[in-house]
Amino acid sequence: MRKILTYLKSYKKECVLAPLFKLLEATFELFVPLVVAAIVDTGIARGDTGYILRMCGIMILLGVIGLACSVTAQYFAARAAVGFSTKLRHELFAHIQGLSFTELDQAGTSTMITRMTNDVNQVQSGVNLVLRLFMRSPFIVFGAMAMAFTIDVKAAMVFVVTIPLLSVVVFGVMLISIPLYRRVQNALDQVLGKTRENLTGARVIRAFHREEEEIDEFERRNGVLNSLQRFVGKLSGLMNPLTFIIINMAIVVLIYVGGVQVDTGVITQGEVVALVNYMSQILVELVKLANLIITVTKAVACGNRIGQMLEVQSSQKDGKEAFTESGTPEDYIVFEHAQLTYAGSSVPALADLNLRVKQGQTIGVIGGTGSGKTSFVHLLPRFYDTTAGSVRIGGRDVKDYRIEELRRRIGIVMQKAVLFHGTIRENLLWGNENATEEELWAALDTAQARNVVESKTLGLDEPVGQGGGNFSGGQRQRLTIARALVRRPDILILDDSASALDYATDAALRKAIRGMSGGMTVFIVSQRTSSIQHADQIVVLDDGRMVGLGTHDELLEGCEIYREIYESQYRKEGA
Repeated sequence: MRKILTYLKSYKKECVLAPLFKLLEATFELFVPLVVAAIVDTGIARGDTGYILRMCGIMILLGVIGLACSVTAQYFAARAAVGFSTKLRHELFAHIQGLSFTELDQAGTSTMITRMTNDVNQVQSGVNLVLRLFMRSPFIVFGAMAMAFTIDVKAAMVFVVTIPLLSVVVFGVMLISIPLYRRVQNALDQVLGKTRENLTGARVIRAFHREEEEIDEFERRNGVLNSLQRFVGKLSGLMNPLTFIIINMAIVVLIYVGGVQVDTGVITQGEVVALVNYMSQILVELVKLANLIITVTKAVACGNRIGQMLEVQSSQKDGKEAFTESGTPEDYIVFEHAQLTYAGSSVPALADLNLRVKQGQTIGVIGGTGSGKTSFVHLLPRFYDTTAGSVRIGGRDVKDYRIEELRRRIGIVMQKAVLFHGTIRENLLWGNENATEEELWAALDTAQARNVVESKTLGLDEPVGQGGGNFSGGQRQRLTIARALVRRPDILILDDSASALDYATDAALRKAIRGMSGGMTVFIVSQRTSSIQHADQIVVLDDGRMVGLGTHDELLEGCEIYREIYESQYRKEGA
């Protein structure tokens, strides 16, 4: 929590002025019971209407000044809280963007979404209330006790006994609640994770008629969250009745003591009224403080969770070298005993990979499901780092390059085609924000996506829904390929990105890519042997190991796994 409070440094002025104006409001409020006492003892006792009206005017003036101070304090508190949460969100989002895929996999999407939304909102509310009430409420409590001593020491001893009892109740509930609210937030993570999973896979759920099972699972997780929230809610709910009981008992004692003091002539009736008013002020402030404690408890739990996320450091260290090709075109890309073991796994996903790629070659990558094809190509842009061995591009280990510059030279089209909300033009400009109209259309031509754009009423300015939901799977794939080609990368990775295309379009795409100038090196990951059979080299993977390397014809002769894949897709003669 302490780590994230550093983002309040830019709002030092607001953090001082908000409590200051609240203390001014509280100061004026403490004078109100004295004015009431004067009205009772002087105005009412003497029947002096003019005096009563003057005192009422003073009360109204105190109320107006207090209101002005309160509004000013609220303004500064809101300014600090909203500005703080804005900076915190930006920092958290930037931090998450800087994490490697390893940390993102470990943290989980639902957890990060909760941190960015609900947790930050809770912390924002906590900061706002703390700036307004954290100093005001104790000031009123102890100020009322001090004012009581100016009236009568014996009656004020009731305050001395009452305030510690109330403190025990308030802080006792807080200490028990903090860890429970942390469990509530973790349960909320589970509910959000299940919700996100169901929304993302809604079509699959319906296709397999799993609605009832998923509803039951959601209700189970929601039930856990509900039970935790009810339990901690009941615990927090004890605070108000307990404080009311203590305060009301104190008022009874105070009236009794005050009555005795009035009979003996030590204090006046107006002063007894003032003492009761001070006790009532303490009651109101402690109710506020109780609510503040509950909010702060949630905020601290959420702040600690955000702090934990900010403390997660990327396992990847950025290199210092610029992208300069010191190697030879013959050894443009080199995998040397490369191995990858995912975090939390004891078995390597990739093991002992050795490959040399000439500049401008096309490399096909094929293998069964789970053989490590995607992991293999993810080593090039450093989505994951090798845990043993090395990957070199242009004569240097990829770990030596600055990550941003390395990835600027690589265009990658993921297995899942993702478009972003906006227009087709805006999505294509992700590849190169300075691309001209001609370059955009050239990329669309190569990606066989010109007809997709021309079929739309607004052309390049056609709106794109979130995730590209208003386009078919094949259209999304062609547009994401075009987006990668706009960059005109040195290395192009097509990670099973043509799976939704028909054979004719796939063939036209591969022919167009081969015809591109600039000596681009291409990696094609595919389940189809037809998509890679014309590649210069084909890598065959099985269970994370390279079991075949060569041309299509060579592998048909010497690699049993490749031959089985090929024959499963093309029936033998006479079969």
